[in-house]
Amino acid sequence: MNPIFADLPTTVFEVMSALARETGAVNLGQGFPDDPGPADVRAKAAEAVVEGWNQYPPMMGLPELRRAVAQHYARWQGLDLDPDTEVMVTSGATEALAGALMALIEPGDEVVLFEPMYDAYLPLVRRAGGVPRFVTLTPPHFRITEDALAAAFSPRTKVVLLNNPLNPSATIFPDEDLELLAGFCQRFDAVALCDEVWEHVVFDGRRHRPLMAVPGMRERTVKIGSAGKIFSLTGWKVGFVMAPPHLMRGLAKAHQFLTFTTPPNLQAAVAYGLSKDDTYFEDMRTDFARARDRFAGGLSALGFSVLPSAGTYFLNLDIAPLGESDDVAFCERLVRRHGVAAIPVSAFYAHRPVRTIVRFCFAKRDDTLDRALERLRGLAPGRAA
Repeated sequence: MNPIFADLPTTVFEVMSALARETGAVNLGQGFPDDPGPADVRAKAAEAVVEGWNQYPPMMGLPELRRAVAQHYARWQGLDLDPDTEVMVTSGATEALAGALMALIEPGDEVVLFEPMYDAYLPLVRRAGGVPRFVTLTPPHFRITEDALAAAFSPRTKVVLLNNPLNPSATIFPDEDLELLAGFCQRFDAVALCDEVWEHVVFDGRRHRPLMAVPGMRERTVKIGSAGKIFSLTGWKVGFVMAPPHLMRGLAKAHQFLTFTTPPNLQAAVAYGLSKDDTYFEDMRTDFARARDRFAGGLSALGFSVLPSAGTYFLNLDIAPLGESDDVAFCERLVRRHGVAAIPVSAFYAHRPVRTIVRFCFAKRDDTLDRALERLRGLAPGRAA
């Protein structure tokens, strides 16, 4: 077997979820909401599977979904996309990432990765033959610096993979960071592969700015979005890829030989959902922000050090004030002794991990969050877990 995958250890996500099931813990490790998702969008999917077309849809995606994607991003992010040549539908954002890496890099090409990072990035880069170059971001702000980029970029840099908003840090890169990165991409003739699946899950009046919209980046950016995150339907696995035509041609070939297509009923439902009025998206953000505030406020009232959460389903706890320096050991004790499952953020780093930050998912019902807070009451700052 290929060692890149065969030699991967069991992930901490699997370990923590298994411990949560074994102990009956409140599972705030897994990143999905308790809510079943918007009823009207789900009803459209059910209607489409009964009444609609269930054979192969077009490889690039249903025309109505591609049009809806282009219209949606014109409305929300000011992007001018041609639905016929610059939009493609994939079976989730991870497939889009895998296909893009296969299409964009050859063995020996360097790929700049920002850590903490989604756990699929590194094995996918290596399997495509890429050589990872890391930029390590650190709490509390997780900012990009010119020195860090200068150390990571080289004449062999082919792709930069950016996740914004950033999971697990729950931060959003400010304009200065995006413009700094854009300058390096242009200087080194690199393509930006942008995982922007959390673009709608942003709070406190923020508006997502895609790297594609930064001057000089329109022709060298591949943008990836996710219906699963937009509609809190994480199991649907409907992704969008947006890129200029000269890049899309290669991306489409990779997609053709990976999944080829995506269930047409889900595509039809997502096309309907993307056309919903602004109220849906604003209410979704308000609801998640309320859950964030409820959980963050509860943790703060208990004396914990909570990092700000600007987006995503997550917020982070600094365990250094508890006298802790090993987030993995802390999370294992937390689930076994206190009945709450969380994720150690060191799991999102490849070579220089931060070991004092723990991630919780707040996209849960009030009673779930309150139950977790009650159990965490026994873990007072300054006491061992």
